[in-house]
Amino acid sequence: MTIQSLGVLGALQAICLLFVGPAAQAAEISVLCANGMQAVMEDLGTRFERASGHKLSIAFATGGAASKRAAEGEVMDVVIAPTPGIDALVKLGRVKQDDIATLASTGISVAVRQGSAKPDISTPEALKRALLSAKSITYLNPKDGAASGIHFAKVLDRLAIGEEMKTKTVFASKTDAVGSMVANGEAELGILQYQLLFAVPGIEIVGPLPGDLQSSTVFAAAILSGLKDEAGPRALTTYLRTPEAAAVIKAKGMEPAAP
Repeated sequence: MTIQSLGVLGALQAICLLFVGPAAQAAEISVLCANGMQAVMEDLGTRFERASGHKLSIAFATGGAASKRAAEGEVMDVVIAPTPGIDALVKLGRVKQDDIATLASTGISVAVRQGSAKPDISTPEALKRALLSAKSITYLNPKDGAASGIHFAKVLDRLAIGEEMKTKTVFASKTDAVGSMVANGEAELGILQYQLLFAVPGIEIVGPLPGDLQSSTVFAAAILSGLKDEAGPRALTTYLRTPEAAAVIKAKGMEPAAP
């Protein structure tokens, strides 16, 4: 056996040690998770519980709301949110830098109803024409703290069509509403992070936002400081960085963080 293979084996053994122990050591771990990671955590949460014996209590919110609630002192063990929100928690002393695990990244895409013509969005000017030609569009309301909504509002301003698009915009109140509104014809174009669109029935992905209009959101999990028992939360964040977790992240339409 090579030195390299011994190193891999040792890492796997270390992870396994986090998941063993008598039932009395099992913990309930409270997690506040950004909507962008919901499909991933619903899958991985079950796998983690089965492997570790711990139980998860997961609540979901927009990325902005998740980090804000953690910043305001809401009691939780782990928060999963875009990295700017996690970085803010570090500055506030709510999270230690060493207790952060980078998990996944994603970009923003445009979708149309299945069978509809796909507009050209390959350049900023092409995207501008497509938006102006659309009868209606939908994306998440920036006021709710959704990263994709905040960014796309800035894209409209950069394209100098923010005012013109107001009468064509039907804001989605929930993450899963963007795809469903496009599928049922309430909106001609839907703009949302790719992993939240690619598996929605009745729609097709046109493509990503072009060039520097794109925004890559990186999600990370962080253990909140001051916990009486960090063993369970640390087992969770360790598990979320395993090859098994990376495979699920990939299958859900996101790019896993580098090992």
